[in-house]
Amino acid sequence: MSPLITTEDKLKERIKELTCLYTISSHISNCDLDNLEPTLHAIALSLKEAIRYPQDTSVELIVSDFHIEVGQRPDDKVFMLSAIKAFNLGIGSIKVGYSKAKYNENSFLNEERQLLAKISLELGNLFERKQIIEKEIISRRQVERADRLSILGEITAGIAHELNTPLANILGYSELLKDQFKNQEFVLKDLDKIMNSAIYSREVVKKLMFFSCDMPQQMELTNIVPIIKDAISLLKPNFLKKQIACHVNIQDENIPLRVDAIQLTQVIFNLIINAIYFSPEGGHIGVSVFQNKTQVHIEISDEGSGINSNIGDNIFNPFFTTKPVGEGSGLGLSVVHGIVKSHKGVIKHKHNSPKGTIFSISFPKN
Repeated sequence: MSPLITTEDKLKERIKELTCLYTISSHISNCDLDNLEPTLHAIALSLKEAIRYPQDTSVELIVSDFHIEVGQRPDDKVFMLSAIKAFNLGIGSIKVGYSKAKYNENSFLNEERQLLAKISLELGNLFERKQIIEKEIISRRQVERADRLSILGEITAGIAHELNTPLANILGYSELLKDQFKNQEFVLKDLDKIMNSAIYSREVVKKLMFFSCDMPQQMELTNIVPIIKDAISLLKPNFLKKQIACHVNIQDENIPLRVDAIQLTQVIFNLIINAIYFSPEGGHIGVSVFQNKTQVHIEISDEGSGINSNIGDNIFNPFFTTKPVGEGSGLGLSVVHGIVKSHKGVIKHKHNSPKGTIFSISFPKN
């Protein structure tokens, strides 16, 4: 049980509390928002010293990802508690305690409870400031990325147009040479290699044009079910080559959506071809299509190795690929992302269970 507090003691306690508030405000003003642990530890120590019996006081500060304890740690204790809020949402708490064997709930002064509430408010303001700055940084990065992509789009559009003509010439003249060397098998093989390389390059050019949005959209309200089924049907040889089973689950036979049919086919093609590439032989690929009142959802899942968390943010970036050199241009998923975004949709990826990846696309119906 704590003894009665005298007027002189009250004055000393007020001085301690005011000193504590000043010290904590100073810590918060000069803190490093990227490394808050030292500041939070200093705040906990300052609060401990401001309590009436600091030698017997324990302070536990839990906020966000931080958990800090200073002072005595009795198993059984009496305490006062104050919540920490940022933007009216609870993000933590401060607990100040004494040993129950020596003190009771009346051992805390009303002024100490008010002090605790003020410190909680200061901490809430600190984490609000941290969240605002972090959001500003993210927004600035998004703007910078959008600017880079815009410039890159202009560059790639120019490259695509410049490459189209020489590629057409390469294919045209190769066809003429094949007619001239019909009886020379070794020459025909070399010409086939030239033509295959030119065809591959032409596909890259097409992807560049999709990425740069240089191909005009033809948006029409249409039933997307036949489009998706036709795209899957065209890929049957790819499935057979690796003995992969494709399970299609379409909720309704009529799912109307305003889309560019060619671009939607490109999206389905790219995602399924990727799924086939990364899936093991004899694996399974799932395609699910369903709708609600406001959205249409498409999910494509595979049983591949999955996407590592350290590259997850980069997979939609142009020219980023995990495939070996010569097997991927790094434009497939970037094209998909661009098409989905141009349709006001959202594309995300997540882990499949027990292994693999699921790509989820949501298109708004309006």
